[in-house]
Amino acid sequence: MGESYTTEYLVKNGYTILCRNYRKPCGEIDVIACKGDIIAFVEVKTRKLGSLQSGIEAVDYRKKGKIIKTADWYFAENGMELQPRYDIAEVTITPDNSMSVVRFEYYEDAFDTTGYETQF
Repeated sequence: MGESYTTEYLVKNGYTILCRNYRKPCGEIDVIACKGDIIAFVEVKTRKLGSLQSGIEAVDYRKKGKIIKTADWYFAENGMELQPRYDIAEVTITPDNSMSVVRFEYYEDAFDTTGYETQF
């Protein structure tokens, strides 16, 4: 549900969705989207209202490394010359079965590649 909501948000804001759930042995990227000369690798974190850990907190150093390595793989397969950006979408839903979105935060350029080995 969080990925669908995020995808709709991106499309409404002028992005083209290139891929969802891009998987490789080193990790997965929830949404890959582009706008202009930017390619956004988006990690979506969906949490129930009242969760102890926020979506942002869940994207730790290890998870960031996996996303960056997977993004490198995407570039190698697709030969694109776009500026990479790493974003995080935090989707908060109701704790009941209606699973309605009660809060949505989108963090552009949520982390950089400093300290990580990259191929671009």
